[in-house]
Amino acid sequence: MIVYDGLKTDFLSSCENDSIAIEIEENILSKLGRHTPKAEFRSWENSLNYMYKVLNDDAIPSDAGVAIEFNIPQTSKRVDFMVSGYGADSDPEMVIIELKQWETLNEVAGTDALVDTFTGGANRRVVHPSYQAWSYAQLIRDYNASVQDRRVKLSPCACLHNYIRHENDPIDAEQYEEYIKEAPAYTKGQLPELRNFIKKSIKKGDNKEILYLVDHGKIRPSKSLQNTIGSMLKGNREFVMIDEQKVAYEEILRLSLKSQKDFKKRTIIVQGGPGTGKTVIAVNLLAELTQRDQMVQYVSKNSAPRQVYLKKLKGQMKKSSVDNMFKGSGTYTEAGNNVAHTLLVDEAHRLNEKSGMFHNLGENQIKEIIHAAFCSVFFIDESQRVTMDDIGSVAEIEHWAKEEGSEIHYLELQSQFRCNGSDGYLAWLDDVLDIRETANYDLEGVDYDIRICDSPNEMRELVIERNKVSNRARVLAGYCWEWIKAGQNDTNCHDIKIGDFEMSWNLGNGEPFAVSDTSINEVGCIHTSQGLEFDYVGVIVGDDIRYENGQVITDFTKRARTDQSLKGIKKLYKESPEVAQARADEIIKNTYRTLMTRGMKGCYIYCTDAGMKKYLVSRLEHIKNEARNNRQN
Repeated sequence: MIVYDGLKTDFLSSCENDSIAIEIEENILSKLGRHTPKAEFRSWENSLNYMYKVLNDDAIPSDAGVAIEFNIPQTSKRVDFMVSGYGADSDPEMVIIELKQWETLNEVAGTDALVDTFTGGANRRVVHPSYQAWSYAQLIRDYNASVQDRRVKLSPCACLHNYIRHENDPIDAEQYEEYIKEAPAYTKGQLPELRNFIKKSIKKGDNKEILYLVDHGKIRPSKSLQNTIGSMLKGNREFVMIDEQKVAYEEILRLSLKSQKDFKKRTIIVQGGPGTGKTVIAVNLLAELTQRDQMVQYVSKNSAPRQVYLKKLKGQMKKSSVDNMFKGSGTYTEAGNNVAHTLLVDEAHRLNEKSGMFHNLGENQIKEIIHAAFCSVFFIDESQRVTMDDIGSVAEIEHWAKEEGSEIHYLELQSQFRCNGSDGYLAWLDDVLDIRETANYDLEGVDYDIRICDSPNEMRELVIERNKVSNRARVLAGYCWEWIKAGQNDTNCHDIKIGDFEMSWNLGNGEPFAVSDTSINEVGCIHTSQGLEFDYVGVIVGDDIRYENGQVITDFTKRARTDQSLKGIKKLYKESPEVAQARADEIIKNTYRTLMTRGMKGCYIYCTDAGMKKYLVSRLEHIKNEARNNRQN
C-alpha cells in the first residue's frame, strides 16, 4: 500500500504549497487509521522539502511517478520515497530512497551492517542506512511477482541530508562497503550526486504505471530466493532432521500447504523441551515452504537464535536475501490479516504482550502473529519462560487462535539430542530445582558429563579444554552481576568477580556469542544463550537461588539492577508478596533450568552459595547410591 502517490509535478506543487506533510498525514489517518506524531510530521517536512530540491530539475521527467511511505506487502516495512519511470532502453525502473534525519553515527566494530546513532530520543544500535535501503529493495525483488515478471530494475540509495561527511567517516567504514556499493549513501552537500543517481535510472515518465504495478503485485518468492535458501540448507549437518522431528515436519508441512490451498487459518502448537530439535524443524520448513511459493518467515522474540541460525545458514556470506526471512516477534503490530502464508515462531514461550522498545506498541504478539498468517506454528516449552514479560503459553495461544477463528492442531516432541538421548537428566534437574516432582528419574547409563565444581576457575578450565575441540563450549551465568555499560565492548572489563576469578559478560559488539571464536573469554547470560545449544556449558549459579533450611529458595533481590527479566517485581511485591514470590520463583528456576540444559554432552556447575553446592553434590551422590543398590539387588 502506498500512502501518497502522484506525478513529479503533483509532488513539487504540494511542496510549494506547504501541503505535502498535511496530505500524507491525512492519508495515513484515512488508510491506516492512525494519527501522526509531531516528530514524524516534522521529519516529513524536512526530508520532503529536501527531496523537492532534488527533483526540481527538468532532466527528471515531469510525469515520473512519486510515491511516499510505500508499505511493503506482507511486512511492516515502509519505503520512504520512490521515483518510477523508464530507463534509456524503455525498461521499467524505480529508485528507492531511504531518508534519514541523522546528524552523526558511529560504526559498530565486528559487524557488517550495524551502526550506533541518536534516533527516537536515544542512542540506539540500528542497521546502516545503505543496508536498510538495499534490504528493502531486495525484499521487493524477492516477493513481488510484478517486479519479477516485468523485470523492474530497482535502484536503492540512502539520503542523510543533515549528515556532514568527513574524511575517513564512520559511515564509509570498510565493513559497510558492500552495502554502500549496492545502495550509495548521499549526505549533506551531495544533492547533485543524488539527483544524478535518479536521472541515471529515470529517463522517461511512466504516469505512475510502475508504481501501480509494484503496489498491486502478487506475493511470490522469486526463484533466486528459493534456490538460495535451498542451497544453504543442502549438506548443512546442523539442520538434518531425525526420527520424530521428520514426522512433525511432514505434518506441519501438510497443514501449511492445506491452508495455502483452502485459505483457512490454522494454528499449530508444537511442545518440546530442550534438545528436541524445534529450531531444526523450523529452519527446514522455512526452506521447503519458500520453495513451495509461500511467503514464510522464521520469528523469535530473542535476537540471539535469529542471528546464530542465520549465520549458520549463510556461512561466510555477508549479504543475502535470506536476512529478510528472520524477523522479531514485534514485526506484526500493524500487519493485515493473512498477509503471510506461514509464520514459524521459535521460542514461543518468550513472546510478549506489547511490542517495541518501550512495550507500547500493538495489543498482543500472539494475537498479531495468528492474525497475520494463514498458518502460524508455535514451538513452545513453557518451562523456559524467564522474564516478567513472557506470556507464551499453550492456553494463551489457544485463546487467540479461537478469537481469530483458527483451527488448532497439537504436536509434541520428546527430548533426544541434549543429554544424549535421555530424559533422565532433565527429570533430575526439574526435581532438584523444585520445579516439579519427578519420580523414577535415573542417570544411570546416561552418557552425560555433569560435575559440581569446587571453584569457578575449575569450571572455567573444564570449559576451555572442551572448547578446543570445536568451539562449542561456553561459560554461562545467572544474572547476578551488573553489566558495566562503559565496558560492554571490552573483554578486559570484568563484570563478574568471585575471589580471584574474573570474567566479562558477553560483549556488545562483534559476532554472536554462540559462534564467535573469542566468546570463550566471556560469560553468556540467558538472553544470549536461550534457544541455542552447545556441546558443553559451565554454569555459574548466583545467590539468587540458594539452599537453606532443607529447601531450595529464590531471592530476586540478588539479581543485578541491569537485568530486565524481573523488571516490576519490586512493585508487584509491595502490592502482592505471594504473587510476586511465586512469579520470581518460576523465572529464576526456569532461568537456571534453561542454562543447565544448553549443553548436549555435559554441564559443569559452580554455586556461589555453599549450601546449594552441598545440596547438588548430595543429590548426585543419592543417584549414584541408588543406582548401585539397584545393581546389587
